[in-house]
Amino acid sequence: MEPKEIFELIVKADEKLKYATQKLADTRRAQARELLVQALEAAREIGNEQLVQQAETRLADLGMPPIAGGSGEAATARRPTPLDPYPEPRQEEESGDEKSYPPELGTDAIAILEGRTFMFSDSLGDVPPGSIGGLLYDDTRFLSCWQLTLNGRPLSLLKSRVVDYYSAAFFLTNPDMPGIRANSLSVRRFRFVGGGLHEQIGVFNSATEPAPFELRLSVGADYADLFEVKSSVRDRSDKTDREHDPAEGLLHFHYENAGYVAETNVQVALSGIQRGVNASTPIGREGLEAQLPRIDGDDLVWDVELPSRSALAIVLRVTVRVNERVLEPMHDEFGDEQEQAKGALTTWLEEVPRFRSDNAVLKSVFDKSIVDLAALRITGELRGEEYILPAAGLPWFMTLFGRDTLITSLQTTWVGPELTRGALHLLGALQGTKVDEFRDEEPGKILHEVRNGELTVLGEKPHSPYYGTADATPLYLILMSEYRRYGDDHEFVRSRWDQVLAAVEWIDRYGDRDGDGYVEYQTRSSQGLGNQCWKDSWDGIQYSDGTIPYLPIATAEIQGYVYDAKLRVAEMAEALMDDAELASRLRKEADLLHERFNRDFWSEERGGYYVVGLDGDKKHIDSMTSNMGHLLWSGIVPEDRARIVVDHLMSDDMFSGWGVRTISREDGGYNPIGYHVGTIWPHDNSIIAMGLVRYGFRDEANRIALAQLEAASFGDFRLPEAFAGFDRSVGRFPVPYPTACSPQAWATGAPFAFVKTMLGLDARDGAVVIDPRVPEEVGRILVHGMHAFGTHWDVEAVGTNGNVRLTR
Repeated sequence: MEPKEIFELIVKADEKLKYATQKLADTRRAQARELLVQALEAAREIGNEQLVQQAETRLADLGMPPIAGGSGEAATARRPTPLDPYPEPRQEEESGDEKSYPPELGTDAIAILEGRTFMFSDSLGDVPPGSIGGLLYDDTRFLSCWQLTLNGRPLSLLKSRVVDYYSAAFFLTNPDMPGIRANSLSVRRFRFVGGGLHEQIGVFNSATEPAPFELRLSVGADYADLFEVKSSVRDRSDKTDREHDPAEGLLHFHYENAGYVAETNVQVALSGIQRGVNASTPIGREGLEAQLPRIDGDDLVWDVELPSRSALAIVLRVTVRVNERVLEPMHDEFGDEQEQAKGALTTWLEEVPRFRSDNAVLKSVFDKSIVDLAALRITGELRGEEYILPAAGLPWFMTLFGRDTLITSLQTTWVGPELTRGALHLLGALQGTKVDEFRDEEPGKILHEVRNGELTVLGEKPHSPYYGTADATPLYLILMSEYRRYGDDHEFVRSRWDQVLAAVEWIDRYGDRDGDGYVEYQTRSSQGLGNQCWKDSWDGIQYSDGTIPYLPIATAEIQGYVYDAKLRVAEMAEALMDDAELASRLRKEADLLHERFNRDFWSEERGGYYVVGLDGDKKHIDSMTSNMGHLLWSGIVPEDRARIVVDHLMSDDMFSGWGVRTISREDGGYNPIGYHVGTIWPHDNSIIAMGLVRYGFRDEANRIALAQLEAASFGDFRLPEAFAGFDRSVGRFPVPYPTACSPQAWATGAPFAFVKTMLGLDARDGAVVIDPRVPEEVGRILVHGMHAFGTHWDVEAVGTNGNVRLTR
């Protein structure tokens, strides 16, 4: 067994435990133990001590993480925790994220996207039935099976990869089978998504003899809601009709439930044999001898005797319908122009600055991030204004997320302010207006997540939108301020001043649940999130011994965001609204928060550090985490404590060599492959780097930036959502977290933040200014055409020298 396969087993075991609610604990522990024993034996067999240690550690820690105060009378009364956060006990179901790591698709799975459409398949291009793969649009799966076989057997992989963000190529061949020697047939699949799906299939016979075979494309459409895809999919067959037409080469699936309508049409647009060609010949109609497939159930079947030096050429077009909207495929060639790249998107792409550097890795990472931001964009129109903003990530988060979108926009404001404007417009338009416990909505609150699948439309899920986040509201205020600082669009801010005031009111009235001056979170929804900070997995916030705190929880970084937000709103109140009274009040509140926070969240243990939060009893949640870096970014840390915080962040227990871990290795809950308890997140590191620069720790910021950029060079110059927290000294390459989104918006935005920190880039008083500290390894940086204050700027720097000038 290969090391990556052993690693996958350990991750699967960890995922079993991750959702081990009390009723299912014994079952999940048994499942995890079986996986870990298998991993341990395999690791010993190949002599991989690192994996042996990981498996042994997890085997020794299979029990449920204890809840703080787990004895005595207090333990007998149910108190909500992030693991069980609901207002009332909820009946447990065998669901959860059972398929969050896709063994059916593997680590080399292929994901492509265009807008709200994406397709996820294995490396062969197949979507096996029952897997998490498929063609999805707007949170509904329109193809749940898309599997190509030759004489009933899967094809053999030569090579596959993503070409453009919306396209992929799969080069395959036949295994040895009766009548056809291995590698006699070259099979090529070219796939394009956008609106629907366009796929070209070519089977080329390079042998000297004819090749008889059955080529079968198995097709299925289960119309699963995205929330079901990774867990348990309900059977919709009784409400799904089929009207296939063999004469037209058409598969038609129609689903309808309580007014929700979805359709899938698979059309054979071209099918026939081309003679006298080879595996390099493009598929076309010239000289084509038509050969339509037969339809067998839901399968398209070609019964062929393919002559030597000939090809079976097939073109398939998949259109989808959601209620009254029909989507046709947008692309059919690699590198083609986007048919719908108009309006705000075109404007943003034109405004993106051109980037040069002596460092080829930095240049490649920057350019890759530009493409990924384009891939992740969501466009639309609301209240008479077009918007463009980043979705959270591929494959599962191609939608609007409050926190993710805001942080990505903060990272990229200097690159493309249109993303920031779009985020502020849409999030402000969807700001909470009432108290709705099912959706965790409150007046002035900024949303967490929007979904459009059937379960949300029919009211079974609260994501229409769902507001369960405590940090998006202050981050919204910070981004509004950042947009104003980098531009001259003051009217945009003034026209949304009521939204700004509503957000401030939410912080003080609803965010601070008990009047202690801190923003806390605790869901009121029967389907709400337990943790509502950026570490929102159930164990993302824990004590240093690994135990789980009681709700409500006030995390440290959210208080830092609130501090920064109030100071920024005070600045805007004076500059734009001539409201000195509001500005004075907010500054006083920020000063009081600064004093109170540095008293209540500081611990003298471990050499002095900021705890990650306060629990429901106002006690320290005393793990040492990367959240301290967010405090530097917000400016709430006194100067005399900054060096202490920095030393912790850059210590061997937190800095792995690839970046800062989410939690210290010294803490009892540390797990290098735990989602929020030991991994390394690029966006987290970018915020830490910006915080280090704020306090003058430029060398430390550059150390993080260089480590992250080098890590990106191992992954096609793209930073994934998260890395495993293994020491760099243990392995010479970073290990991506196996279920990480890629591309993922705030990971894509991180390189822009790193460039900003190297340049010391800022905008103030109508001018772009820099204070460069460009590492020697990077050499020269040139940014051409940066957009700020209604014009364009060129920024150039080497070492500590640099200049800024208007673009000619």
